[in-house]
Order: sequence, then structure tokens, then C-alpha cells
Amino acid sequence: MLEGLNFLIYAGYSGGFFGRLISSWESAGVFVYVLPFLLIFVLVFGILSKLSIFNENKGVNAIIALVVGFMALQFNVVSTFFNELFPRLGIGLSIILALLIITGLFINPKNKGWMIGLSIISLIIVAIVVYTSFNNWPWTYSVWFQNNWANVLGILVFIGLIVAVIVFSNTRDKNGNFESDAILAKALSGLLGGNQKS
Repeated sequence: MLEGLNFLIYAGYSGGFFGRLISSWESAGVFVYVLPFLLIFVLVFGILSKLSIFNENKGVNAIIALVVGFMALQFNVVSTFFNELFPRLGIGLSIILALLIITGLFINPKNKGWMIGLSIISLIIVAIVVYTSFNNWPWTYSVWFQNNWANVLGILVFIGLIVAVIVFSNTRDKNGNFESDAILAKALSGLLGGNQKS
């Protein structure tokens, strides 16, 4: 974090107009307050609008999104996490993009094996980005987390497998009924009742 601040200070002197602009934005709190608020507001508002919980009442959705956005910035926890996450995310996306460009020169994009391999590599990069972001987080140094991180990881993998079963097993026919024969997917989707395909 301090290296980034030193870079911004140096960029203010040697980066010309854009270096001074970014430095002034940083000192004005744009990166700590404005951008995290906008991101949280847009995400919450978009999710509420998509779910139509309040019958597409945009005023209620906007108020809830505003409240969540402001309350998320109350103790600078979100801002600190964003400062840890997004620089690493940019590096991870750059690596994924470079892999896609390089492999696109030699590999046919229709080859499913290579695409699955690139997807696995991308997931590994995302996992590394998230892990390194959480690695600098204070609660990861707690005794409980150090003793139980394997259990937490196992639970997350189990939940991921359940989600994968639901996502890859549920396909709809023309009538909107699920064609999947997977009982677990139907049970988790609440489809063992009247919507079950005969």
C-alpha cells in the first residue's frame, strides 16, 4: 500500500497532467470513498432491479442502494479491501488476456480441450488474486482461521459442487420445464413438487 502511495507522489511530479490528476483525486478521497460507493450502489441497485423484489419500484431500490453504499463506507473496511483487491485483479486480468492472445495465435478457439484448460488456469489466477487479497486482511491472522482454514475451504468446495450440479444439470425444454433427471438438482431447485417433469 505504501509503495502505491509513493508511486502516486512520484507520478504527481513526473507523470504530467494525468499523474497530477490521479494524485489530486487520491488526496480528495475519490479512490477511498467515491469509487467504492459508486460500485456498491450500482451493484445493489442492479441486483434489486433484476430481482424485482419491490415490483420494480426504482425509488425504493435507489434508497436501499444508497443506504448500503453509505453504510459500507462507514469504517473504511470496504475501501481497504478494494485497495487490496483491484490492483491484483488488474494484474490477474492482464495475465489472462496475455494467455488468450498468445494461445489464440496457435490454438483453434473451437477446441474445447484447450478452452477448458484456459478456463481452469483463469480460475486458478482468480483464486490466487482472492487469496493474496485476503492474506493481507487482519482476520486471516487469527488463531481460529489458521486452525480451521481447511474446514472453511472444504465447505466452500462442497457448496461450489452443489452449485455446479444445479447449473450444469438444469436445462429447460420449450415449455419451461426442467429436462434434468438429477434428483439433487431438482431438490435444490424446489422442483420435486408439481413442476417435476413426468
